[in-house]
Amino acid sequence: MTIEKLRELPIGIQSFEKLRERDLLYVDKTQYIIPLLRGGGIYFLSRPRRFGKSLFLSTLQAYFEGNKALFEGLALEQAELALAALEKREAWQKYPILYLDLNNESYRTTEDLVKILNRHLRDWEGLYGKGNEDDSLSGRFEGIIKRAYQKTGQQVVFLVDEYDKPLLESVVNKELYETYRSMLYGLYSNIKNCDRYLRFVFLTGVSRFGKLTIFSGLNNLNDISMDAAYAGICGITEEELVAYFTPEIKALAEALQLTHEATIAALKKRYDGYLFSEDGEHVYNPFSLLNVLQKKKLKDYWYATGTPTFLVRYLQNLNYFLPDLEHDVEMGMSGLQVSPIEAKSPIPILFQAGYLTIREYRPDEGIYRLGFPNEEVRFGFLKNLLQNYAPEIEDASSETAEFLREIRAGQVDDFMKRLEGLIAGIPYDSFAPTTVKYRERDAQVAVYLIFSLMGQFIASEVHSVIGRADAVVHTTEATYIFEFKLEGTSTPAEALAQIEEKGYATPYQKQGKKVIAIGVSFDAAKRNIGGWVTKTLVEA
Repeated sequence: MTIEKLRELPIGIQSFEKLRERDLLYVDKTQYIIPLLRGGGIYFLSRPRRFGKSLFLSTLQAYFEGNKALFEGLALEQAELALAALEKREAWQKYPILYLDLNNESYRTTEDLVKILNRHLRDWEGLYGKGNEDDSLSGRFEGIIKRAYQKTGQQVVFLVDEYDKPLLESVVNKELYETYRSMLYGLYSNIKNCDRYLRFVFLTGVSRFGKLTIFSGLNNLNDISMDAAYAGICGITEEELVAYFTPEIKALAEALQLTHEATIAALKKRYDGYLFSEDGEHVYNPFSLLNVLQKKKLKDYWYATGTPTFLVRYLQNLNYFLPDLEHDVEMGMSGLQVSPIEAKSPIPILFQAGYLTIREYRPDEGIYRLGFPNEEVRFGFLKNLLQNYAPEIEDASSETAEFLREIRAGQVDDFMKRLEGLIAGIPYDSFAPTTVKYRERDAQVAVYLIFSLMGQFIASEVHSVIGRADAVVHTTEATYIFEFKLEGTSTPAEALAQIEEKGYATPYQKQGKKVIAIGVSFDAAKRNIGGWVTKTLVEA
């Protein structure tokens, strides 16, 4: 069988110029630039990492450089002619561009940010000269904007990639955070001070550090992050998937030995589901989608690039009860837009960072219901947390596989002993204070993580509401119903009795396989599982 030669996909390429010059496959996003140009002003866009923000900024840079050839055949090519006529100017006008990239650096000390900002300022001063203004970072930047305008006769374009990275990396270090905030506030305040010299401003990032934090006075800052019109500005929509990637989907289907429909369903389940506006289109993670189409393997590509360290530390500091993420996480618009430094809950930053997405919007209440966007994010997030929660675990996948083998073999005692060992290995200074109450909660979190991760491979449900068992695991041979008594006051027998009395086994009685109940208690003195008992409720 002859396999069609597939096109080269732009995996990891963030330069629009390079992408176009190499004739790589490009999903045309230039239609989103047109209303931005008509509106002018100052724009902000929040999207998760690896979502195409840098490529979009690079596209804007190419446009304002007047690089007409790169836009041949794209939506913006003809639109620019119409816009130029409307504005009574020449098409493909070239503007001075100040591009501030804060993405590919680490920020551990004050000197780290100073060094990076100095580097950019020196580069710009090399182009537009150095004046007699004060020697501060802010003063130098203001002078650069004015001289760029005076030297070129054109207003300045200011583009910022990952404006918030220094703040995110220092959010749990209040002193360093405040130093960074003050430095960036001084720098960005020039957007207001130099308004008459600026043609266009576009800032991207993951989180929202509001106007009072570093953008004081910018009343015209237009946050388009949750605007329906820009829902597809980054990422791949369903329509784009079909329009641009049909040959790659066909090749993937052959490699996986699936039908076209089943392949689309698999992609959707694993990589789709991001919704940034209740009225907008849902999108696929572009980094994961391009990788799976290129490599033809369903793997966790986005998550393999790592969970930001700041996020793990942030969750630790807030002592958030992780199983709550499985319930209907709800929050209003204002709550979703708060900055990490202001938030009392991790939900806003988890949403902004792409670990949660919009599932439903109730306009009568002004409330969003949130959840994991897809399987890649859910299971990748849980694996990462398990390894940070129990540092002795080197590989969460291997640990989960051991649990699976034991439960599939009906080795309940071995399964429980392994769970006991996992909880015993949780450091006293883990996610929660070292009181009995929180150690019990640590045990609950460990249980939640293990059973949730098992759900990748077999039907595994975790519940913590009245009237349902704490955990249910379905294997080929049996269904296991777990009830955990973690208050330190109940016995395994009492936990088992609750399973029977509340009829937790009723939904599984007619499935034609065993139903086994496991009652588990938590021993406050041991800070671990105290014991367990099992009982077969339904024979095969």
